This record gives sequence, structure tokens and C-alpha cells, in this order.
Amino acid sequence: MTTNGNGVKKERTPLRAGVYSPTMTFFDPETEELDVPTIKKHAVRLAEAGLVGLVTMGSNGEAVHLSRAEKQAVTRATREALDEAGYKDVPVIVGASEHGIKLTIELAKEAAEAGGEYILTVPPSYYRYAIDEEAIEEYFNKVADASPLPIIIYNYPGAVSGIDIDSDLLIKLGKHPNIVGTKFTCGSTGKLTRVAYALDAVSTKSAGSGYMALGGIADFTAQTAISGGSGIIAGGANVLPKTCVKVWNLCAEGKYNEAFELQKKLSKGDWVLTKAAIPGTKSAIQSYFGYGGFPRRPLKRLSKERTQAVADGIKEIMEIENSL
Repeated sequence: MTTNGNGVKKERTPLRAGVYSPTMTFFDPETEELDVPTIKKHAVRLAEAGLVGLVTMGSNGEAVHLSRAEKQAVTRATREALDEAGYKDVPVIVGASEHGIKLTIELAKEAAEAGGEYILTVPPSYYRYAIDEEAIEEYFNKVADASPLPIIIYNYPGAVSGIDIDSDLLIKLGKHPNIVGTKFTCGSTGKLTRVAYALDAVSTKSAGSGYMALGGIADFTAQTAISGGSGIIAGGANVLPKTCVKVWNLCAEGKYNEAFELQKKLSKGDWVLTKAAIPGTKSAIQSYFGYGGFPRRPLKRLSKERTQAVADGIKEIMEIENSL
């Protein structure tokens, strides 16, 4: 059981194969306070495009720039928006990571209170010299033991001082009943394949054990599907949700040649967004959808020239996106 953000209990929504997005957090351009109406608008647009789940407080959500109260407010607004628009079957996963076990468990409880149904968690990394495989294993097992929400492990070496959890440990951790998936932002399709196979992950062909092996970048959507993965959680899906869904669905239908032709164009466009990072992704949303704005400082705002360069760089893939 979980809650809907207003304290009302409901059955937990199962995770499905398909495309998920770590949603952006939007701010008033002058005050940098939360822009809740835009947060809600964006969540509904992504659900309408066919995404099967959303992630709040992921890397793209600027969680490190938000207070704990603001994190809850974003998750609650996202859940409310989905429910109000008739997307009650679209679960909200919440980024919940601290460097200490106790604090991460507290975040998990707050995520549950705000309407989250799962949490996405990176390993601790601040005291990198002390974080070995044993420490990582203890961290995830202890959090999983106490968290009211099931855990998706977030393997993102670039954000955690280079820590890259190998497939052996991911498989071992995946046997914990409250650890239900891994997001592979490491980009290793080989690792994803091994974990998906060992844990009988959800795929385009099978419901498997329910474990989710999720690619972490839009530019290997098709590769994730071919590798037996369960879907992707991709920042690029904030801008290109329909294209990501189309690639995934083509793979699910066995139309691999079509999928890879579209994947080439998706990868080209997603690289523009990846290089431009959060400011560029927001500028792309602003250019093509009329909202988006800026990140919170100290992240820099793009110049008019750079904003135009991002818009031009994704023009080809946006023409495809708007045709779907």
C-alpha cells in the first residue's frame, strides 16, 4: 500500500516496461521559487505522450538545489497533476539519496508521504575513501530494510565520485525483496544484460519477476530493449517523449530496422541535450513548448546564442517528435 499525497491509501502501481523521465523542476524566472503550475503542466504533457512513469527529484530535477519541504512539494504536485488528468496508473518514482543511511530512510518516508511509490537511490560517495563494496552493500540493504517504498538503485558513476557498481553486486542486491530495479546511467548495456538475465527482469517480451533493468540515457533506448531491459529513465524524454516511446514500441513490435533508424536520429538529438545539460534541456523546452525557464543558480543561464544553438541542434528530431 502507498498514499496519493493527500494521505489516502491506495494499492501500489506496478512498474511497467516502457519509457520513464526524470522530470525537470521549474522555477519563477525572477524569484527562483517553485513554479507549481508549470511542474503540473509538464507532468501531464509527458503522460499524454505515453510515458509509463515519472521520476521527481532525479538529477534533472535539481534535487540538490531544493529544500526537503520543496522536494515534497514537487512530488505532491506531480502526483496531484497526474491524478487530476486521469493518469492514476502512472507511478511517481522519487529521487531519495543522502550520504547517510538514516537520512536516506527519512527521505524515503517523506517521499511516501508526498505520494511517491518508489525511490531512486545512488550510493553514498562523500567519504569516497571509505566506500568499498561492503559499504555499498550495507547501505542499500539497510535502506531497503527500513524504507516504506521499494528501491531502484541508481548506478551513475559521474555523480558519485566514479563509483560504478558491478553486475555481481547488483544481482546480489536485487535479491532483496524491497530492491526492485536498477537504472544504468553508467551506459553499460553488457552490465544491464547480465543483471536483466540473472534477475529475470521485465522486458518487451515478458513480465518476468517484476525486476526493472532500466537504461539511463535516451541514446540507448533501442539497445536497452534489445538487451532484455525493462525501459529507460531518460532526461531527453523531457523534450522528446514521443520519439523515445516510438523507438521503444518499435522494438517491442519486433520492427528492429525501423527502431534503429529512428534511434540514430534520437541519439544525435539527445547528444545536443546531454552536452547542454539542465540549462540546455530547459531552454529546449522553452523554445519548442513555450515554457521551461531557467535552472536555479549557481547553474548558469544560457545566452541567446547558445539557446538558439540548442534549438537548431535538435531541429531534425523535433520535427519527428511533432509529427508523432
